[in-house]
Amino acid sequence: MARPSHPRPAILQGRLCPHTPRQLVPIDNTADWGTQPTLPSRPRTFADASWVLSTHLIPGSLPRTTPSIPPVTPPTWSPDKGKWRAAVQKTADEMVALRYRQWNGELKERGSRKPLWVCINRYRRRDLPRDEETKGLTLLFAHANGFPKEIWDPALLHLLEQHEKTHSTYQIAEIWAWEAVNHGDSFLVNERNLGGIYDWQDNCRDVIHFLLHYLPSRASSSELPRHLPRLPDDVAHERQSRGFTERTMVGIGHSLGGGTLCRAAVAEQALFNSLVLVDPIIRPYPSEGPLVDTATMKLIVGAIQRQNRWSSRQEAKDKFLASPFFTAWHPDVLDVYVDRGLTDDANGGVKLKMPGIHEAITFTEVLTPYDTWDLVDSLDTRIPLRWILPGKGVENDGGMRAQLAWRRPENASNVIIKEAGHLIAQEAPVQLAEELNAFLQLQHGSIPSRL
Repeated sequence: MARPSHPRPAILQGRLCPHTPRQLVPIDNTADWGTQPTLPSRPRTFADASWVLSTHLIPGSLPRTTPSIPPVTPPTWSPDKGKWRAAVQKTADEMVALRYRQWNGELKERGSRKPLWVCINRYRRRDLPRDEETKGLTLLFAHANGFPKEIWDPALLHLLEQHEKTHSTYQIAEIWAWEAVNHGDSFLVNERNLGGIYDWQDNCRDVIHFLLHYLPSRASSSELPRHLPRLPDDVAHERQSRGFTERTMVGIGHSLGGGTLCRAAVAEQALFNSLVLVDPIIRPYPSEGPLVDTATMKLIVGAIQRQNRWSSRQEAKDKFLASPFFTAWHPDVLDVYVDRGLTDDANGGVKLKMPGIHEAITFTEVLTPYDTWDLVDSLDTRIPLRWILPGKGVENDGGMRAQLAWRRPENASNVIIKEAGHLIAQEAPVQLAEELNAFLQLQHGSIPSRL
């Protein structure tokens, strides 16, 4: 049975920002990123033996959009619940106040030039035929705030299973799973150089930097160096004007990843052949009230007070399973999170790779989602746009998602996964894979010959 979708609203909301959407800061391609780092986590294999998993590093874009400002000091835990809540709220207020200073133009320092690195997973087929190196799809997955790149693995596995089960005629040549500079392994590499303010525009710029300057020209079954080599500038210039001549690029982003992939596609429209946005954080500028609304402040507070350390992965998993937040997840996703979202600490226990304070810093950014809402309608209509939206927890969104799904009506479609809330990739990887497979077949599958 086909899943429901949002019908076209009788009246469509247009652009709502009182300001002109911000332009992305130009990337300095002469920047010095210094010594190349090593990967912080052990290598692993992918569950589907027909694919080979490897992890690579590329430089992030410089300069950053924001100056180098030290993160706020996390609050000291207190057994007194009132004191603890007050300390957490004070930290949240300080973080949001810094964000308003940025938006009001009060941060006069230049954008940080401290080197940052992006860890990215590559999944390559063992048996990729030569003729599919340029005909198959390249899938680029981008994660939600607070999660490592490996959070996509269960959905990826189910997508590959769906491809075989339904005899789909599109082919996947290569898969890349993105990890923002302040998440997962990327955080472990960059910890000393990360500041107390993070602009989502920099995730867009980092993606663009990768696609223009580091993604190899064609997919292959060959190994690649741990540090991807930089491509000649003339290759990047050609990609900006003509896109990829030997790849078909599909961007698939969830939440933070969906919003920033969409913004990146608006900025460099030649790079993408289609987009799948999984409940992306793209929001209308509020008509009243603060820019950082009550719902966002709750997310900030929740991230600040998140437990960061446990005696073992098993203790962490047991604690997760006692929380309704995690029990809603598919078991395979929780297993991946316990395995790859945590790392060993110096005391013999484990800790989150991305501390809650940096998750909170990421939540304080709302201007890029507001800008992107206004810019969606400028996305080239040649790019098929698929919105995958939740059916749970949307009662109080005021019809926002129904409007979002029609911000660019041409060549766009949407589907609602009723079984999931915002965390679709975590709660419903099987259903998500079904929808991804259906979209990829519709847009990129071949028509069998009748001869």
